[in-house]
Amino acid sequence: MLRIGVLSDTHFLSPEDGSVFLEKLLQREFKDVDLILHAGDVVHPDSLIAFEEIPLYLVQGNMDPSQAGVPIRRIVEAGGFRIGLIHGWGAVLGLEERVMAEFADEDLDCLVYGHSHHWVNHHQNGLLLFNPGSPTDRRGAPFHSVGILELDEDIRGHILSVD
Repeated sequence: MLRIGVLSDTHFLSPEDGSVFLEKLLQREFKDVDLILHAGDVVHPDSLIAFEEIPLYLVQGNMDPSQAGVPIRRIVEAGGFRIGLIHGWGAVLGLEERVMAEFADEDLDCLVYGHSHHWVNHHQNGLLLFNPGSPTDRRGAPFHSVGILELDEDIRGHILSVD
């Protein structure tokens, strides 16, 4: 089984804040993950140094500085599955429809997105829609959260509280 750690909307203001938090995450919720997806709004990209030993795929969020090699959207192929990765934009109302439209011509098994700071884990027409929420700014969500995707004969999402 392949395990993927998923996070978004970390909004780290300094490399120190991010690296301390992410080291703890690697010891607990992301222990034994094979790769990591970050759905944007890292804010301070140097904070991701804690993930230097694990394959990391990220996309640019609306609060991120432009970085060479960091796309707005991407497709990650892992464990025989195709996972779309995008941050999102605009109002929370209609966010899921907008991010799905960005991949309308793609054959995906899962679509990971962020922006809302609220977790989502459900299927629509055979597509797993997955938003890990935010581990640092819950904006009214019941808890701070990250996600795990498990891939074997199918793909399953799990939302984890980091409170």
